Amino acid sequence: MLTLQSGFAFDYTNLYGEGKIIAADISGLAGRIAAAHAAVEHMRASGEIRGHLSKDGTPEKVLFSQLPYVAAGNLNSPESIARLKAFGASLRHHADAVIHFGIGGSYLGNRVIFDAHCGEFWNSRTPEERGGYPELYFSGNNIDPLRTGDLIGHILAAARAKTPYRLVLVVVSKSGGTLDTMSNFLVVYHALRQAPGLEISVVAVTDPAEGANATLLKKLARENAWTTFAVPDGIGGRFSVFSEVGLVTAACVGFDIDAFLAGARAMDEACRQADPWTNPALLSAVLKYLAAANHGRNIEVFMPYADRLKAVAEWYIQLLAESLGKRTDRQGREVLYGRTPVVAVGTTDMHAQTQQHQDGPRDKIVQFLRIAAWDRDPVIPAAFPAARQLTDLAGLRMSQALDVALDANAEALARDSRFSAVYHLPRLSAFHLGELLYLLALAVAYEGELADVDAFDQPGVEAYKRIMAPKLEALKHSGR
Repeated sequence: MLTLQSGFAFDYTNLYGEGKIIAADISGLAGRIAAAHAAVEHMRASGEIRGHLSKDGTPEKVLFSQLPYVAAGNLNSPESIARLKAFGASLRHHADAVIHFGIGGSYLGNRVIFDAHCGEFWNSRTPEERGGYPELYFSGNNIDPLRTGDLIGHILAAARAKTPYRLVLVVVSKSGGTLDTMSNFLVVYHALRQAPGLEISVVAVTDPAEGANATLLKKLARENAWTTFAVPDGIGGRFSVFSEVGLVTAACVGFDIDAFLAGARAMDEACRQADPWTNPALLSAVLKYLAAANHGRNIEVFMPYADRLKAVAEWYIQLLAESLGKRTDRQGREVLYGRTPVVAVGTTDMHAQTQQHQDGPRDKIVQFLRIAAWDRDPVIPAAFPAARQLTDLAGLRMSQALDVALDANAEALARDSRFSAVYHLPRLSAFHLGELLYLLALAVAYEGELADVDAFDQPGVEAYKRIMAPKLEALKHSGR
């Protein structure tokens, strides 16, 4: 197990050893590991990744590794962080609700922050229980007429019950024209803007370009005096959680931005070593790359044992799929690389997916995520003393039962030559969440170098967009 000073740990016991990845596998990859580390160090220093081009075919920098460092001239500066905090303070005790519109990286990282900090029942709490912060709803992450109508109805009902009702719409789109996001925003904005007793303000998070290069969303913001934040250049959506894209949601709910960035920064500093045995992101990348290359483990199940961290698995789905799911390597050779990611949650999916993990093809790595200490941890009571099967549980903390379930799952897989690993979070906090998300982002950067694929483009996404645009145009002019 590789344990950091913070207590964060990566347990690779069930990935490394006899019948799994062995020392000879890693030593045989030594040259590529060294080259991968050197490439990521170069990226840190210059933002340059060999061969990386934007979707327009022009050289593009990769700057996500700068985000943990708050400094003058950086993407996150003291001024930008202060502005985010001031925005959050302006909502506290003043806004009733926020609706966040975004999709992909403009949604998933925000959902991670919301779920980890707020939990499922945030919007059911009183304003006092929320510390004066508003309710928060998500939209724009799917084109769903029914749910959008339900959301509008819910807000209208709330506005009838409380006048004035102050609503903030946060719309996130780098291009300013994302179909899923903008269609939802336009429908909701139009339906609510003239509702009696409902006061609406809009926040636009988009490309920072000004003038002739400004996005349509940026132009609308200027015309309507909306508050704006930036989707920074050099930050792909799946890496944007540490930028204003993700931090705007943090500000809305009082999440500790400073601790979150400090956790990412601590992980970045822990991953400066060229030796994979002391660098958790590099070690994770090496072991998973070798598991796929040498053992055919081409599916990765990401399985946090915590309901509040299901969104982390969903965020990781995009990170892994878009970063490493590539048709060709950098030489243009067809390699069809990448593990298929799967979301699971413990213990829920021990009763749904584990049968397949345990008895299906040996083509998976199961990546568990454990929280060591819980802020609330009820003891299971002897509520029915006559029921012996239930009294056997009495006196255990819920976390103890959860840990036994995780350990049993991992042990059963290992006994049948099935690969797994565990990330250990000392507790669910902003700092440790920052460590985890940054490690995962950095690990895909390393693995892209090991596999010689560009981990920062997504050409496959453009294929359906090229088909969809003319179809939408034809539909609009068909009169249907």
